[in-house]
Amino acid sequence: MEIERKFDVDDDVPLPALEDVPGVGGVDQPVEYRLKAEYFDTEDLRLASRRITLRRRTGGEDAGWHLKLPAGPDERHEYHEPLRKSSAVPKSLLKLIRVHVRDGALVPVARLDTRRTVHHLRGAEGQILADVMDDQVQAEVPGRTPSTQRWREWEIELVDGSRDLLDAAEAVVTAAGAHAAAHRSKLARILGDRVPDGAAEPPVPTPSGPAGDVLLAYLREQVTVLQQQDPQVRVDGHDAIHRMRVSIRRARSVLATYRTLLDDTEAVRLLREELKWLAGVLGKARDAQVMHERLQRMLADEPAELLLGPVGRRVDVELGGDYKKFRTQVLRALDGRRYFRLLDALDALVADPAMAPRAAEPAHRVIPALINRDMERLRRVVHDARTHPAGLGDHPALHEARKDGKRLRYAAEAAAPIGRKKVVRIAEAAQVMQKTLGEHQDSIVTRDLLRRLGAKAFQEGENGFSYGRLHALEQAAALDAEARFRREWEYFPTPLRKK
Repeated sequence: MEIERKFDVDDDVPLPALEDVPGVGGVDQPVEYRLKAEYFDTEDLRLASRRITLRRRTGGEDAGWHLKLPAGPDERHEYHEPLRKSSAVPKSLLKLIRVHVRDGALVPVARLDTRRTVHHLRGAEGQILADVMDDQVQAEVPGRTPSTQRWREWEIELVDGSRDLLDAAEAVVTAAGAHAAAHRSKLARILGDRVPDGAAEPPVPTPSGPAGDVLLAYLREQVTVLQQQDPQVRVDGHDAIHRMRVSIRRARSVLATYRTLLDDTEAVRLLREELKWLAGVLGKARDAQVMHERLQRMLADEPAELLLGPVGRRVDVELGGDYKKFRTQVLRALDGRRYFRLLDALDALVADPAMAPRAAEPAHRVIPALINRDMERLRRVVHDARTHPAGLGDHPALHEARKDGKRLRYAAEAAAPIGRKKVVRIAEAAQVMQKTLGEHQDSIVTRDLLRRLGAKAFQEGENGFSYGRLHALEQAAALDAEARFRREWEYFPTPLRKK
């Protein structure tokens, strides 16, 4: 995590006595470096528009490739890779920005030559609290008509110091004549107005505001989550596949519920199909994760004398292999043109949507009717499920009820800004039902796997008892989930009333 502040300063302003900064025990003799940096971006500056910088730098104590991702007003996540013979962007860094770069080419967009003087601020015990850097910068933008700039700036970057120290150091340098930098980075300064504005934030939804604002705000949130989780999926981050898949499902679901608020229904249908495809690709890897974790928990709870044969090893080999195979398919999809065009379509939708006339009507009048439509859809399928005798099998209507309950939940979550307490209760009740029927569905999938594993174990001369026992436990869990669902439905909220 890089935590720093930048300051513009005139050439003739001397650096103040840094020993005067409260909390500083001493200052090292200054060290001078010559830094040469080349910044990379797409031709249309997609990274710069998102406050992301990618550079290759020589000179100084941290020469190499640097990728900086925004994390807050003074904070950026910084990733390093060493210099190599190849001038290509390291794959480890590229995967962290592929969701923005997509299939665009990365080209040099700026070159900086900096004479840097570094002052280490040390604490009472000798630790480096912060670095103060005095930079003389010469920058060039390559192109048919290259432009150059020269300026001086100071940077204060925390090492082991606190934000109180950062504030104190800022007070000292501003008193000496520096002022907060007009640009957040050197790259932003040299590129200036060449950097396109990021997508405008949609208006905050209100009960009396346009109904379309409710949809756009929720979609924007899901697209943001998708973009955040993309690099985490690529590096196999914890729970990243699940989080990315949920964001896709949420976006696809509200596009169904609120489709009448959008003008181009055919484009919405095609977008939902592409979201379904991507969720399906992620779903195979996620299902392998879920079943593996589920069976590991069950095996941990089983008495040792009831585990006959290498059950745990077979589960690990089977599902570990499945996850590896399906994750490879996920990574292939995330590097494909189809995925990149889907991202383009989502960006276009949230940036400049074609709204239907109905979207301009007050949200408190339009949204409840759309939620009630989903509630009626759910009630019909629940009726089918409840007319089937409990405990006599895994009726497909239970699976449909789970999917429709999830759709209602996401529709109600999106509608929270209209300020109806009952909307929140509907979302909560739908989530409970979704979880209960999700356990039922997980049991169906896991039982199918256990049948296959048991048959395979028998064919290879192993004892199949434990697989049968686990299957029976899963069947009991499914019956329990179905019974809970029937009880919970008795208290499910009624439809919303018009206001």
